[in-house]
Amino acid sequence: MAIKVLHLSDIHLGSTTHGKINPQTGLNTRLEDFVAALTLCIDRAIREPADLVLFGGDAFPDATPPPLVQQAFAKQFRRLADAGIPTVLLVGNHDQHSQGVGGASLAIYRSLAVPNFTVGDTIATHCISTNAGAIQIITLPWITRSTLLTKSETEGFSMAEVSQFLIDRLQVVIEGEIRQLDPSLPTILLAHVMVDTATYGAERFLAAGKGFTIPLSMLTRAAFDYVALGHVHRHQILATQPMVVYPGSIERVDFGEENEAKGYCWLEVEKGNVKFEFCPIPTRVFRTIEVDVTQAEDPQAKLLKAIQKGKIDRAIARLIYKIKAEQLALIDDRLLHEAMESAHNYSLIPEVVSQNARSRMPDLSTAEALDPMTALKTYLSTREDLQNLEPEMLNAAQELLSEIGLAMDSSDPAIDTTQASQLVISFD
Repeated sequence: MAIKVLHLSDIHLGSTTHGKINPQTGLNTRLEDFVAALTLCIDRAIREPADLVLFGGDAFPDATPPPLVQQAFAKQFRRLADAGIPTVLLVGNHDQHSQGVGGASLAIYRSLAVPNFTVGDTIATHCISTNAGAIQIITLPWITRSTLLTKSETEGFSMAEVSQFLIDRLQVVIEGEIRQLDPSLPTILLAHVMVDTATYGAERFLAAGKGFTIPLSMLTRAAFDYVALGHVHRHQILATQPMVVYPGSIERVDFGEENEAKGYCWLEVEKGNVKFEFCPIPTRVFRTIEVDVTQAEDPQAKLLKAIQKGKIDRAIARLIYKIKAEQLALIDDRLLHEAMESAHNYSLIPEVVSQNARSRMPDLSTAEALDPMTALKTYLSTREDLQNLEPEMLNAAQELLSEIGLAMDSSDPAIDTTQASQLVISFD
């Protein structure tokens, strides 16, 4: 009998960027969006029902969520416990304290001995009994450099040598788990990792210096019937033998995910055979309207027309428009605000261009420029005189961030993105 499995990841419950207070509930509307998305996933697991639920990590934006957010998460997952559905909660990078000690935001479920709940905060194999039979789950939580090695072991190593040392060490650990498996039972590897062939968004740079990238070949082992991943917000299938899958996040976090489908994965697993389906769920729409009015006789009218056609009703929207400095007096911001009011939340982003002055420096303090690499890329996009140097500058910045992360990793503190972003300004 096939075991029905729901695989979801990267809930990030408590993210409130682009939200506002709902006057009827007193809650941030983005918190309500994320709760609604999670509810749809749990609804499917209970309605079907699923025999097993696998969560791939990053329950919250950080390891110390407010009590209200913890309660919202617990309320939904408690429904699985009440329904008797076994659940594995994997610890992701956002679930760990900055020192890398445990997964405090999820470990409470083990402390409370919630029935049928397993917390994956160590590399281990769990044999789980379901209504459709037993299944083996190897948990691979977010691993930092300091988890697998000490500073003295790699003293004098280059960055490439350190990375290879880490991969070799992890390979040995995973091999040890594989050797202990029951070959007659279906097996799933549940891992919160960065894979070298994946397509990344900001999550790669937000984790700079704390984790490391592993080769896909480490995951495509014959012992695994399915590899359930977490960490990357874009849904993608990296391999088919066995299937190696990121379900992606269940809600959009920022405009970088504007065109990505959000949802969960539904599996029917037997030893040597997996049926797979990605199940999209309705989520808050992000909408970007880009307009160039530098040649328009009536820039105000052109902007208003673009907004009218932009389908921004109840969406999180932004209007980005290129405009000449001498045209600014022709724009009535009040009318733009009125035109954007049907959006759930919106921002107006003028990009002033001039033949005599370079483009305005982007606002690097916004929520969309939290990490230093994105900040640097945004800055370089305004500097035509540096276009030829952009690849070298980006490579140098990434190497610098990696070196900083390795040097700090003995205590593994959180990266101060404000200080790191200041590195960008030094290029000017």
